Formats: sequence, C-alpha cells, structure tokens
Amino acid sequence: MKFTRLVPSIFYEDIRVGLKTFIDCLQFTMGHEELNSANPFCVVKKDGLSIMIFQNKEYADLEHPELRLETDDIETVYAKVAGHFPELLHPNLKEVTLRPWPAKEFAMLDGQIGIRVQQWMR
Repeated sequence: MKFTRLVPSIFYEDIRVGLKTFIDCLQFTMGHEELNSANPFCVVKKDGLSIMIFQNKEYADLEHPELRLETDDIETVYAKVAGHFPELLHPNLKEVTLRPWPAKEFAMLDGQIGIRVQQWMR
C-alpha cells in the first residue's frame, strides 16, 4: 500500500480567517476556489502541500486541529510571521525556541487552528 499525499480539511466559521493564515501569512497559493458558493471552500497549495479550507460554522465549532509544518529555514518563516502577522503568534510559544527533542519551534494560533512550525536539528 502506498500513499502519495495527505490533504487535511480545516473548517472555519469565516473562511477569510483561513485565507489570512494560509494565503496572506504563510504564502500558500489558491489551487481551487468556490468562495462565492452556498458552501464556500478552497484548496490552498505550497511546496507540494495541499489543504482544503471550508466555511462551516457547525464543524468549526467541533474541531480545532493542530498542524505541524516542517521547514529547513524556521528563522525566515518566523521573521515573516512576526514582522507582518504578530497577532497570529501563539502566546505560549511566540518565539523560536530550541526544544529538547531537538527541534526549533514556534507556534501560531488563528482562533480556529494551531500551527506548530518546526525545524529539526539534524
């Protein structure tokens, strides 16, 4: 058995919050969009990653996932987030921190999801 991709679905009460996080802040691009439909959704893409973002208050109230994004250049990612979107930094891990497992990490929180950005120290 072989899998080639994992594509998570994230539900927001207001899809614009997800677009701010992924498109504006993390610089994903729009792969597909039906934002003006009765059930707005889109697919955002970056570096071979895809995420489906839905506007659905019922599911958004039930789910608050945490994602991990691995990078080889956490300082650049952090500079972008902290410099332009500091309101998205998670209050419990708002700076790049060396962890004992060993990885550098910082975290983001947009009200719906948590994102831990991580760079393994190999």
